[in-house]
Amino acid sequence: MYVKLIYSGLLFFVCISINAQKEPQYTQYMYNIGSFNPAYVGSVENTELMSLYRSQWINIPGAPKTIRIGANIPFSNDKTGLGFNGLVDELGPVNQTLVNVAYSYQVKLSDNAKWSFGVNAGGSFLNVDFTKGNFEFDNEPVIGKNKINEFYPIIGAGTFIYAENWYLGLSVPNLLTSTLYDDEVAVVEEDKTQFNFIGGFVFSLSDQLKFKPAFLVNYIDKSPVNVNLSTNFLIKDVFTLGASYRLDNAVSALAGFQISNSLFLGYSYDYSTNAFKTYNDGSHEVILKFYLGKSNRNNKGSKDKKKPKQIDTPRFF
Repeated sequence: MYVKLIYSGLLFFVCISINAQKEPQYTQYMYNIGSFNPAYVGSVENTELMSLYRSQWINIPGAPKTIRIGANIPFSNDKTGLGFNGLVDELGPVNQTLVNVAYSYQVKLSDNAKWSFGVNAGGSFLNVDFTKGNFEFDNEPVIGKNKINEFYPIIGAGTFIYAENWYLGLSVPNLLTSTLYDDEVAVVEEDKTQFNFIGGFVFSLSDQLKFKPAFLVNYIDKSPVNVNLSTNFLIKDVFTLGASYRLDNAVSALAGFQISNSLFLGYSYDYSTNAFKTYNDGSHEVILKFYLGKSNRNNKGSKDKKKPKQIDTPRFF
């Protein structure tokens, strides 16, 4: 029965074929699932706050820059969760500010596996400043427009199946079609559906070493499939070292440090492997995660009521 349920749920998301918005690119996607899959927000053991900064293609004017803040909040009923995302994404003359709220509900599949469903809603403010561009022809129609300011609503959905040492997720961050059109310029920007399929596993090689392979596939209609493969080694539940490969695009080095039970710092560096490597000095990404404390579910049945609350070693994804 569980197999049929899982198949039906995944099929629902695969069959969606409407247009939506392309999402920012992340190298440390395994620590940032809540930004693109609303079903993840209630799966965490403790409330998480996170911030991320990504600077792509260093030394290229107008290269992409992304700032994201977010929160994943599990409720004490062990079934629901709430999430928040705030994002600023810059690319050349385009500046996008996105805010949304996510809600998830999960069901128990077995003693150690759960299946979560989530939805998110919010809005995106798009600003295009054509005065920042250099045009080859002075008579380009778009030059006279100077600026474009538009607001687009966002409604997304996702599903996330997980246990203690593995996870699979599928999401569509925005199901709504939005096209920026001008009578003289024609289509300035047209958004299309982005599907995100993510998965990972945690292999315990010893008490001191864990191996964590993961993948993320982004698909947009009539665009090349973006495939990300990564391997991480977790040493003594404190240090993380690994590498990642983005198909026909870049190789990456990843490192992480569990500063304390409540604070994690991650860093990645991308090196382009395509012809574009001649024009840039790589990409940097930094992520900081805070764990605010135990949810009530972790303290159920505790016999020592006076014992101070401690945060367990954070989950591996």
